[in-house]
Amino acid sequence: MAELPSVEGLAPAYDAHRWYSGPVSELLQSRDEMNQRIQQALRTASSEMWTAQPGAPVDRDPEVQRAGMERVLELRGRGVSVKSVYNVAVRDHAPTRGHLTSVVEAGAEVATLEELFPRLVIIDNTHLFIDNCIPAGGEDRDAGWHVTDRATVAWAHMLYQQLWARATRWQDGDAGSETLTERQKAILRALEEGEAQHAVGPRLGLSDRTVTKEIAAARAAVGAQTVYQLMAWWGRRQADA
Repeated sequence: MAELPSVEGLAPAYDAHRWYSGPVSELLQSRDEMNQRIQQALRTASSEMWTAQPGAPVDRDPEVQRAGMERVLELRGRGVSVKSVYNVAVRDHAPTRGHLTSVVEAGAEVATLEELFPRLVIIDNTHLFIDNCIPAGGEDRDAGWHVTDRATVAWAHMLYQQLWARATRWQDGDAGSETLTERQKAILRALEEGEAQHAVGPRLGLSDRTVTKEIAAARAAVGAQTVYQLMAWWGRRQADA
């Protein structure tokens, strides 16, 4: 055991797949490999497909969205529970907002979360797909792991349920007529809870520059000259809610 750190130091010289993979986990070294394995697991799914997508919203190819909708309809037709947790910023991105509204209408469950959370996919409480947290250099940034260890998948399943309990259902968080964006409100909630401004970014998965920009935009939206005035407005708004 004392020599183990030295042995671990040899990892960069070996194939990462062989070095780290075992009978209950496998390193998939590209996005295509990840997608193919997920699709393979979904072909026999019988109870659930739960996903957590923490990334900021992007403009996606309509064909990709159409394929995603077809997958939701097919799974729901088989009685499979489909749940997705997204970064709260998707509520302010019109193309994603329209797509997710359609997904909910198709029978899936969608919720958004203001805090930082891990990307993952759980299928039937048997398959777990996660990002690669053991980079060895030169690997695709979209590489990830397919985990089938029962204890690990069960732990991730419990984690997902906790995330879902803290999230806001899609139907309960319509921001269409709000003064502030969902991202701005998430920043103000963090400040309200006592977070220092420099700590808000890591909590929400945002850069310091983005946090500063969003606070300035929020001040302009409500006519506040300072952050103190903005927080006073926010406090009154929460009291009236």
